[in-house]
Amino acid sequence: MTTTHYPIAIIGAGLGGLTLARVLHTRGIEAAVFELEAGRHVRTQGGMLDIHDDSGQVALRAADLHDGFQKIIHPGGEGLRLLNRDATVALHQPDDGTGDRPEVDRGDLRDLLLDSLPEGTIRWNAKATGVRSLDDAPHRGRHEVTFADGTAITTDLLVGADGAWSKIRPLVSPAQPSYTGISFVELDLLDAGTRHPGAAELTGSGFMIAMDGERGFLAHLETDGTLHVYTALRAPDSWLDGIAFTDTAAAKTALLSHFADWAPAFHALITDADGPLVPRRINALPVGHRWDRVPGVTLLGDAAHLMSPFAGEGANLAMLDGAELGLAIADHPGDPEAALTAYERGLFPRSETSAAESAASLELLFGPDPIARLVGMFTSPEQQ
Repeated sequence: MTTTHYPIAIIGAGLGGLTLARVLHTRGIEAAVFELEAGRHVRTQGGMLDIHDDSGQVALRAADLHDGFQKIIHPGGEGLRLLNRDATVALHQPDDGTGDRPEVDRGDLRDLLLDSLPEGTIRWNAKATGVRSLDDAPHRGRHEVTFADGTAITTDLLVGADGAWSKIRPLVSPAQPSYTGISFVELDLLDAGTRHPGAAELTGSGFMIAMDGERGFLAHLETDGTLHVYTALRAPDSWLDGIAFTDTAAAKTALLSHFADWAPAFHALITDADGPLVPRRINALPVGHRWDRVPGVTLLGDAAHLMSPFAGEGANLAMLDGAELGLAIADHPGDPEAALTAYERGLFPRSETSAAESAASLELLFGPDPIARLVGMFTSPEQQ
C-alpha cells in the first residue's frame, strides 16, 4: 500500500474544515482536505444558517471572505414569527436589515468556501475508515489515516473536522454523542409562495417557531422559495424506529397524530409536504467536553463539541474554530504543538459556554410556556 505524507491533513470538508483550509491558504500554508462525499454536488447541503457577528462573521473576515458573504445574504431571512398552537401570532419581528445575524443558504456558504481554495485542495471520495498514532521514534507525533479505497496517508498535524461521529475523536477522547430526548422529522414544501401560500403566510419571510412544551414546528423560508420545516418532539430514542418512513403517506399520518389538537394550518405543513420525510435524532456531546493535549492532533466543530441546534451556534462555532486554528498555526511557524495548545486554550471555554446555552435553549423550548418565555426574551430591553 502506497502512503502519501501531508504536513497538515483535515478530515472533513464541512464549513469548519473548509474555513481552516482557507485561512491557512491566505497565510501561505498548504493543507489537504479529505472528504467522504464523491463531489461537491453529490447531495444538497440544505437549510438556512444565521451567521453571527461575533463568531461566524469573525471567521469569514479572517478568511478574507466577508465581502463575498455579504453577496449571498438572504433578504428578509432575519424575520421572526412566534406562534401559539392555535396559529395566533405571539410575536412578529420583520427583518429591517439592521440585525447582526443575517441568514444565508448553507450550500451557498459552502460554495463560497470551496471556490476560495486552490484546485486540488479537496480530496473527494475519501472516507476515513481508520486512524492510528505512529509511535516509532522518527515519526512520533505523526498519524496515519486509512480510507475506504485502500489508500493511506500520514500527517504531522491531523485535524478531525469530521462531524458528530468523528473517526478522529477517539485519538483524544472516549466521549460519544448521546441522545438529547428530542427528535426531528424534516420536510419541505417546494415553491411555497405559489404552491403553498397558506404555509408561506404562516411562516413569513424568515424563521417561525411554534412550540407547546413537548412538540412543535420550526420552519424557515429558503432562498429558492422552499419552506423547510422541522417537526420537533420530545420522544423516546426508539420513537422514530416505529415510523415507516419508506411509506411517506403512512409517515405523515403517524406524525400528524401527535398534532391532533393543533390548528389545521399546522396540519397542512405535514399533509402538503413534497417528497419524503427525513427523521433525525438530536444528539450532543457532554457540555464542557475537552481532552488532554495529544501531540499532532486536534478537533474542531461537531467533532469537538456537538450540541443541539437550539442556540444556532453549531456552524458558527465550527467556522470560528477553523479560523482560530488556522491563525494559531500561522502564528507558531514550525511549532505545531504550541499552535494546538493555544487553539485548545480558547476552544474549550468557548465551546462550553455555547453548549450550555444550547442545552438551556432546549429546555426552554421543550419546557413550560415556551412561546410566552420566548416573547419575553425577544422583547426584553437587552434585545432592543
